Amino acid sequence: MRNKWLSLARRDPTAISLNSPIYFCEDHFDLPNDMVNFMEYHVMGSVSQVRMKPLCIPTKFECQSDRRKRTSNTTERLYINKKQRKTLVEVCINDLEERSIVTKHLELGETSSGSSVPHGKQENITQEEYKTADKLVQVHMTHKFRSKAIQTEIKLVNQMTSPFKPYLQSISTSPFKIARCSSTTNPSSSNLHHPSRKILEIEDQSDSDISYPPSVMHRESSPSTADSSELMQDDKKQEASQILKYTLLKIIKDPRSYIGVVKNCYYLIGIIEENTNISATHILMCLKKIRLNNPFRELADDFSITTTYASKIFLKNIPVLASVMRPFIVNLNKDSINNNLPMAFRHKYKYVSCIIDCLEIEIQKPSNALNQSLSWSEYKKANTIKHLVSCTPNGLVNYISPGYGGRITDTCLVESCDFMKCLQPGMCVMADRGFKHVESYLLKHGVKLVRPPSVTTGARLSKTEARVTKQIASLRIHVERVIRRLREFSMLKPHACVNHNLVKVLDDVITIACGLINLQDSLIK
Repeated sequence: MRNKWLSLARRDPTAISLNSPIYFCEDHFDLPNDMVNFMEYHVMGSVSQVRMKPLCIPTKFECQSDRRKRTSNTTERLYINKKQRKTLVEVCINDLEERSIVTKHLELGETSSGSSVPHGKQENITQEEYKTADKLVQVHMTHKFRSKAIQTEIKLVNQMTSPFKPYLQSISTSPFKIARCSSTTNPSSSNLHHPSRKILEIEDQSDSDISYPPSVMHRESSPSTADSSELMQDDKKQEASQILKYTLLKIIKDPRSYIGVVKNCYYLIGIIEENTNISATHILMCLKKIRLNNPFRELADDFSITTTYASKIFLKNIPVLASVMRPFIVNLNKDSINNNLPMAFRHKYKYVSCIIDCLEIEIQKPSNALNQSLSWSEYKKANTIKHLVSCTPNGLVNYISPGYGGRITDTCLVESCDFMKCLQPGMCVMADRGFKHVESYLLKHGVKLVRPPSVTTGARLSKTEARVTKQIASLRIHVERVIRRLREFSMLKPHACVNHNLVKVLDDVITIACGLINLQDSLIK
């Protein structure tokens, strides 16, 4: 068995001592079939001693690429030699026949002028010559430089081209001065001969002897680069003024669609401009950003300014506009609310002073992990900012809270903000089922909570509870309409995804939107 293993490894058994330790690599064996303790080796990764099966031999020799060639029998069979010789003779005979045919065709081509050759043979000769010619053409290849020459020529034309084409030509640049004939005189032989004599005289003179007057027409026909740049700047300014003019005309024609201001209240833009020293154009740009949420690049094009300047104007002027619009969010007393109470409230809910609900606006995912956690909303499945909105029964916004992270609950939001400052003892607040736990907090301040009846899991509402739920839902629709009007401002849409740089002014933005909503027509028709 030892000699058999050595012969498989291509080693001479007589040259190796019987006492010398020689090992075979495991790559030459089929371990799953040749190894006794293969399962232990496969599971544990190693074994204390490798035990091979008796009479197993190495069978894998992929590392020896020339093994088959070296171990093969070098004695060739007689039939193979005979077949190879026969094939070689046939190839040589065919080669000689082809050469003889080509020589014959060439001889016929040389004698074609004195003898008549059949038409079919001439075609064969032509075809053979074409094949030889085609091979020569394929070998001959040249480089193309056409593209480089065109690029060089275009570059020179661009550098020397003037934005204005001269409509006059200077005659002082020419060394020859030819006298032009007037249209009234008829040309004669003397008139034609005289200029030619002058030309000959001028040609005899040297360039240094000829003096040319200064060209006035040339200076007039080719304006300087500074003049052309000034004209281009004037064209750009005129174009920018036209774009701004059309933008303002669109806003004036339909202000509610572009800035959220009704047409009969458009005069407030002028009042705000006088009291805040902010130009009307900047005010309109800020309101348009809130209403349509256009990118600053688009606003810069509409108002003929740069993108960076548009962003600075928005961030600077929004707090000022919010301070102007905050007085329009009126906190009415109990008597004023009762005097303007809609008919639907006067029967059973005449003591309701306001209706509350929460509003969430999606923002970009914060980079800080803590801010991500605080702004994550399980209801919206996104990072949001939550606001508390309160409106009177006739649909007038009387309170808007600062923004809180979307993680906060409705009850904690009511307790954290200063909503209780807007309420008086004895008032009644209408809310949804989500404000169930805020009832005890309101009772401490003498305020009553009206909400739909609570329902336990798996239980059904009675007829009375179902009727009360339906009545409260029909009255709570007013705060839903207020939120719907707020959503008309694209910057306050549920999935607006407000940029993290604009989150700091989001409270001012929603304050401006609430003030503009109170200036619009009534929610209750």
